[in-house]
Amino acid sequence: QVQLVESGGGLVQAGGSLRLSCAASGSIFRLNGMGWFRQAPGKQREVVATISKSGSANYADSVKGRFTIARDNAKNTVYLQMNSLTPEDTAVYYCSGSNWKGTYDYWGQGAQVTVSS
Repeated sequence: QVQLVESGGGLVQAGGSLRLSCAASGSIFRLNGMGWFRQAPGKQREVVATISKSGSANYADSVKGRFTIARDNAKNTVYLQMNSLTPEDTAVYYCSGSNWKGTYDYWGQGAQVTVSS
């Protein structure tokens, strides 16, 4: 099995920055792509950013130019740098890992990010 543990969430004022980290352990060989998803109250979970094993990244339109995803394969860790945060970014952020078929099977416990206006 794969374990994913997020850290770095918290409360920040609008315009501020936060960095989320996600450390993977266990059967790391099962992991291919990594991603960050979020779920705001009353809304469905949505993809924020994904990154392939080779480092190719994709972003949701709502975060392009503000968020950056990165991964350190040697440390089995993926990061999400979030800048210029707005209250609309308030959500629980989940780290996820995909298997080699591309299905996001592995999930962390979630990290709360709250942006105050």
